[in-house]
Amino acid sequence: MTAEAPAEDEAPRPVRILLAEDQGMMRGALALLLGMEEDMEVVAQVSAGDEIVGAALTHRPDVALLDIELPRGNGLDAAAELRERVPSCRVLILTTFGRPGYLRRAMEAGAAGFLVKDGPVEELAGAVRRVLAGETVVEPALAAAALSAGPSPLTARECDVLRASADGATVADIAAALHLSESTVRNYLSAAIGKTSTRNRAEALREARHQGWL
Repeated sequence: MTAEAPAEDEAPRPVRILLAEDQGMMRGALALLLGMEEDMEVVAQVSAGDEIVGAALTHRPDVALLDIELPRGNGLDAAAELRERVPSCRVLILTTFGRPGYLRRAMEAGAAGFLVKDGPVEELAGAVRRVLAGETVVEPALAAAALSAGPSPLTARECDVLRASADGATVADIAAALHLSESTVRNYLSAAIGKTSTRNRAEALREARHQGWL
């Protein structure tokens, strides 16, 4: 009676990736390029912030690649929610804007890495492997800029009021949207204008966005 040949070792399971990107062409290109890596599989693609957590709960990815600026939510808020609801999923922020304020907020939200989109795909694939191995991946120059810039000077409520002031909203509109008095809204706007060293709320909103504080 001949002995049976030993079973071959099973191939390791590929890294399961969730992509959140609102630009269809960019999302498709990333999925295609990452799918060409032998050890990676894109298991979910979403285009809006409010779709991220649901997709992660359904597909249980190992790594979520999240853009920041998305319709109906953003990647930073989703990263914080993923940390609570899908703690096994590592988050890698992939954005067009390498702003120190965004990096600081991403790290506070529990992201394991932060990359800008103009890097080579080999760097992205390497970053996915590194965050899955427990490393934190951030471009050194951006990390240094974030440290020198310091935290946002704006309070959470000042940020809320600035966001609500977009698109020509009046003080009355902001007050109604945030359930505040008009005098309180004016005080928050005045504080935000002072802290951003700008002349009016439109400039304050623009500067806060530029710094990545919103």
